[in-house]
Amino acid sequence: MGLKVAVVGATGMVGHEVLNILEERLFPAEEVIALASRNSLGREVSYGDKTLKCKDLAQYDFAGTDIAIFAAGGDVSAEYAPKAAKAGCIVIDNSSKFRLDPDVPLIVPEVNADAVEGFRKRNIIANPNCSTAQLVVALAPLHKQAKIKRVVVSTYQSVSGAGKEAADELFTQTKGIFVNDEPTPANFTKQIAFNVIPHIDVFMDDGSTKEEFKMVAETKKILDPKIKLTATAVRVPVFVGHSEAVNIEFEEEISDDDARDILRESPGCLVIDKREDGGYMTPVECAGDFATFISRIRVDPTVENGLNIWVVSDNLRKGAALNAVQIAELLVNRGLVG
Repeated sequence: MGLKVAVVGATGMVGHEVLNILEERLFPAEEVIALASRNSLGREVSYGDKTLKCKDLAQYDFAGTDIAIFAAGGDVSAEYAPKAAKAGCIVIDNSSKFRLDPDVPLIVPEVNADAVEGFRKRNIIANPNCSTAQLVVALAPLHKQAKIKRVVVSTYQSVSGAGKEAADELFTQTKGIFVNDEPTPANFTKQIAFNVIPHIDVFMDDGSTKEEFKMVAETKKILDPKIKLTATAVRVPVFVGHSEAVNIEFEEEISDDDARDILRESPGCLVIDKREDGGYMTPVECAGDFATFISRIRVDPTVENGLNIWVVSDNLRKGAALNAVQIAELLVNRGLVG
């Protein structure tokens, strides 16, 4: 017997990808419910070769629904995720609302699948930040081999990470510049077309942004609280695909060849690393793919046991929708639902 699955925020970019991936991966759903705000009531969304009409989230009764994947932002999750969980529905939440809650597991299935058992405390499972998800997929097998001491990461994050309106802003500004229209920032603090902005989310007292804080705190929760990590998060004029330049310092010796071999055998990783023109991955090439791609693997000679790597992934997929569906698959495979 199949499962009843609800997708909250079905009209958004991540919700759209959740529906696509549920169908692509043949998730055992007997019924899929598209939920959105009252303003989207009756709006049609695609699920494979089917068309679903959106229902009003505020009026929906989660009793009898096995899994709800939330992709509608922190405020929506804060209000409706506990209601769904109380009704007996297992919530997989894409927002930041529950990620650091000690009673809510923060899961990347390739990295810490066993922690999913902890969902019973709240009936909620958190999906990590998009930039964290791809980072820990690459770090985990290396940490297991040589134990990571410190990580320095600079991100190059696509505008789709800020939603559809942000992607539209990049398109509009880019088009406008060619006809001498003055760019008008709305979703970003500065012009995003032909520019980079070292500012994602709000600033904190120590000068870091909340996006950078998330990467630090979430990596520690998922991988190892002893790892020291510092991040600089940058928004770039790319539509889909986050990139990360990652410098890693290990406790034990590890060569670039060792790292390459380890990553090639690790779940979720795909190594594209030829030391020649074009022998690496870029965001354009990763869009629509499931994998976390690793390139530019090389020794850092400035520190003992240091490596540099380049990590690229589709932020709407592995960074959000794919990871959520993989968590749902994990629940099914371990007999924790249905």
